Amino acid sequence: MNKVGLALGKYAPFHKGHQLVIERALSEMDEVLVVIYDAPDTTSIPLETRANWIRNIYPNVKVIEAWDGPIEIGCTDEIKRKHEDYIKEKLRIENVSAFYSSEFYGEHMSKALKAKNVQVDPCRVKVPISGTKIREDPFKYREYLDPIVYRDLITKVVFLGAPSTGKTTIAKMLAAEYNTEWVPEYGREYWKKHQVNRRLTPGQLVEIAEEQINLEDQLALNADKYLFIDTNAVTTHTFALDYHGKAPALLKELAKASKDRYDFVFLCDVDIPYDDTWDRSGDVKRSQFQKMTIDYLRENDILYQTLSGALGQRVEAVKGALMESRGDKL
Repeated sequence: MNKVGLALGKYAPFHKGHQLVIERALSEMDEVLVVIYDAPDTTSIPLETRANWIRNIYPNVKVIEAWDGPIEIGCTDEIKRKHEDYIKEKLRIENVSAFYSSEFYGEHMSKALKAKNVQVDPCRVKVPISGTKIREDPFKYREYLDPIVYRDLITKVVFLGAPSTGKTTIAKMLAAEYNTEWVPEYGREYWKKHQVNRRLTPGQLVEIAEEQINLEDQLALNADKYLFIDTNAVTTHTFALDYHGKAPALLKELAKASKDRYDFVFLCDVDIPYDDTWDRSGDVKRSQFQKMTIDYLRENDILYQTLSGALGQRVEAVKGALMESRGDKL
C-alpha cells in the first residue's frame, strides 16, 4: 500500500525547521504532500513564491497552494474544524498515512484524517528557530534559511543608465548607508581585459550577463534587507545592439527576465557632467545609450523611476521609494 505523508503551514518564510519536518516525511513515506496557505496577515511574500521554495528544494514533494484556505489561527473547536473540513472536503485529501508537524495542530489534524501523528522536533531542540524570529531579523537568522529562500527575502535595487550617469557611485553609497552589499558592474572590468578594438563578441556579452547574475546571487546571501546593483542584463543587451546590431537569443532572454528579477529599477539621468575616461565613447554616445535603455524599458513594460539632480537628491529619492514601499519583503 502506498504510504502518503501530509504537512501543512504558511512557511513564512520556509526555514530549516520546516525542512526537518519534510525530510522526515520523505524518509518514511512513498509520497509527500505539502499544503501551503495564503497568509496576507503574516507576510507580504506571495503564496506562489513560498510554494516554489518547497518545489525547488524538494522536487519530489507535491505542493498544494491553498489560496482559499482558512486564515484563522488558534485551538478552539471552531477553528480546528475549519482547517479539518478544508483539508478533507475542499481539497479532498484522503488516505493519508501520517500527518507531520511540530505544532499543536498535529494532534487534531491527524485524528481527523485517521492518520498517524508524527511530531518532529516540537520543542525546537534540533532547529531552534521560528518564523516569527526570522521575520523580525532575516539577516541575523539567515543560517536557518536555504539560499534559495534567503535570496528571495532580499529587496533587489538595480541602477540602469548610460555610462557615466552615476550608477556605481550611488550603489556604493547606498550600500554603505544601509550596511549591506552592492554588486559592481562585472562587464566593465571584463571589457578592459578582453576588448578588441573596443568591442566584445556576442558570446562574451552573454558571459558577462550570466556572471553578473551569479554575482548578484552570491552577494545576496550576505546582504541585509537590500542589495544595490550596478547595471544588469538590460545594459549588456544595449551594448550588444551597439556592437553588433542585434543581441544573442540567450542575452535577450536574460534581459527580459530582468523584468521580474528586481524589486526597484532606477534610471540614472544624464543631467550630470560627463566623465570622459579612456574606456568610454563620449558624451554623444552617452545620450544614444540612454535613449536605447529607455526604449527597452518602455517596450518591455519594465517599471522604473528616473533619478535626476545632484547625488544627494538621487540618494534621497531612492530612500524615499524604499521607505514608501517599506522595502521589506517580510
